[in-house]
Order: sequence, then structure tokens, then C-alpha cells
Amino acid sequence: MKLEGLRVLDLSLFLPGPQLSLMMADQGAEIIKVEPPGEGEPNRHIGPRIGENSVFFRNTHRGKKSVCINLKSPAGREALLKLCETVDVFIEAFRPGVVDRLGIGYEAVAARNPAIVYCSISAFGQTGPYRNIPAHDLATEAIAGVVSLNIGNDGEPTMPHVPVADMAASMLALSGVMMALYRREQTGLGDYLDISMHDSVLAWTPNITGPVFAQSRSPVPRHERSLGGSAFYNIYRTSDGRHVVLGAQEIKFVRNLLTEIGRTDLVELCERGPGPHQAPVIELLRQWFSTRTQQEWIDWFAGRDISFAPVKTLREAFDDPQAAARGMRLVDDDGYEHIGVPIRFKNEPGAARLTLPRMGEHNWEVLQTIGYSAADITRLESEGAIFSG
Repeated sequence: MKLEGLRVLDLSLFLPGPQLSLMMADQGAEIIKVEPPGEGEPNRHIGPRIGENSVFFRNTHRGKKSVCINLKSPAGREALLKLCETVDVFIEAFRPGVVDRLGIGYEAVAARNPAIVYCSISAFGQTGPYRNIPAHDLATEAIAGVVSLNIGNDGEPTMPHVPVADMAASMLALSGVMMALYRREQTGLGDYLDISMHDSVLAWTPNITGPVFAQSRSPVPRHERSLGGSAFYNIYRTSDGRHVVLGAQEIKFVRNLLTEIGRTDLVELCERGPGPHQAPVIELLRQWFSTRTQQEWIDWFAGRDISFAPVKTLREAFDDPQAAARGMRLVDDDGYEHIGVPIRFKNEPGAARLTLPRMGEHNWEVLQTIGYSAADITRLESEGAIFSG
């Protein structure tokens, strides 16, 4: 696999950092998860459980090793720094300044290993007036302006239903880590990567910043091209209370459908682009789609060159033949389900290792690789520098 031989130390919790290291684990990297004493990784305890583990933990920590180190212990901190000498990538997601107070900030780590790629993920980054504000996904999306775009039928903002800030930060962090590792091949030196969830959300808005940058105003969601202002990029209710979407606005698709239903007179409204003038087209399609069930519309659109899709539940989505064909639902030997590997290579494809670590399960294995003897490790345990769950 592409990342075999790469060693990653992950101190992060919850989603952005663990998702980053999961993507690397699925491509063969050795991920050493450092869990705090006590409860360990919060994902172990969040949401529904199946077997001994939560589904959340199963889908963020498969294939990783776990060590449990007390970073407030001088001996524990020294063990971590010795471990840093042997790794390629360091991931942390504490609030800005915490790692420096713990003595494991970039300068301290790079002094032991100049080749390390050190990645910090935080809500607002290491600089700026908001750097110390505590925040998770929702708050960063709110300040980045995207919650204001999620407007429900009542005209009020709705909750984002996928963690856009968390996942965007994970993807940008992966990109940055790979860039730094590539550059290290030429220079022999690592680098420090400062990833902000807030920055990441802002970076994902190029399709909706037209009115912001061209007219210095906020978008009006119900008028915008991708937010409800276009008849052919919209959601429609069916007669059985389910929903379907039209998902592309190219005029060829508009003509294809409006010709089928005998309303070519409305093509001109769509040719003018999104906005309030498309209201008659949207209303026509609302009435039209309300006359049949979702399945009947699936059958009607089959074979027609019109961008159409049924709105599936998440359970239906993972049971869909497309997800099966792409390996996006995996089942382990115990019958438990996992999200598949989305980064697909023809050669050296990734492969999820569907095992889960107990907290501190790999303390002995990992510490022995950096020179600690059995007596040393026993002493660390007795001093409260390391723990096993």
C-alpha cells in the first residue's frame, strides 16, 4: 500500500485528526494513537454501540495501535518525545498553546526529529483573534457563514447534518501532510502545518461567493444557483411523502425534461439563470412530482438523459448497489459494518484493517520499539506515566 513504512503519532480526539489518521491507516501507515488516561478517546463512548465498541470509534480508529500516556508526567512526556524521534508525522488537535505548555510543541519535537511533519488542527488556527475560542464543527460553520445558508422551509437556519468543518479540515490536513512529506524527499526536513476548521469551511465556498465578492452582499439562499433558486437543482416531494432531486442545470437537461412534459415555453426562464423568475418552473415541477411515488419516478426517469436522483435514507445509501460495487460498506469477521475506503488506487490499493485497539493495548509493543525494557515499562506503569484500559 502507498503509505507502508510511514509511522504516524496521533494525539488528536473526536473527528478531524482521527479521520486524517484513519485515511492514512487505510493506505498502510502505522498509526500510534495516544489516548489520555481515564476515558481515553471520547469516540469510544459516543453514540450507539455494537459489540464492545461504538460505531463512531469503529469508523475512526480501525487499524490503529493505542498507547495511553500521561503527558503531565515527566516520564510520560519523555516517552512521547522519544517516540517522536521514530515517527514521520505528528498530529495534535489541542487548543492553541496547550502542546507548548505540555512541552511537546513543534519546536520541542523538531529538536528531537527535524524531519517530522507536525500537523496541528484547531477550530480557528494558531493565530487570529478567535484562536482561543472553544469550538467544534457547528460553531466554526456558523462563524464561517455557511449555517446562514442552510435555510429550512420555515425561513430559519437549520442544523448542518454532516460535519463539514471537521471533514474539510481532515481532507486539507491530509493534503498538507502529503505535500510536506513530498518536499521532505528533497530537503530532508519536515515542517509545521497549521490547519483551521474555520479556514477549511471558507475554502469550500467558491460556488457561492459570487454575490459576496462581486456585489459585496450575502447570498439569498432561495435565489442562488445551488441553494434553491434553480428549478433544475432542487428537491421535490413525491406522492408517498418521499423526495427526489433534479441535480444538474445544463440547458440540455432542462430542454430534455420540459420537452417531455410539453412545457418548452418555460425553457427561456431557465436560460436566464437562477433567481425568483424561475418560481413558475419550480411550482410546475412541485405539482408534477407530487403526482407519483418516488419509485414510480425512478422508473419513469430510467434511461432518460436528465439528471435525476431519489433522496435515499442513509441506510438505503449504504445498501445501494453503487456503494457495494465501490466497496463503501465493509463487513468484518464479526459481522460489524464499516465505512469503506474512498481513496482508490489501481496499483497498491488501500485496505482497511478492521481491528480495533483496546485503550493502551500497544503500550508494551510500541515502547519496546524505542528501547524501553520490560523493567522500564513496568516502572512507567507504577509511576502513573502510562496506563492500560
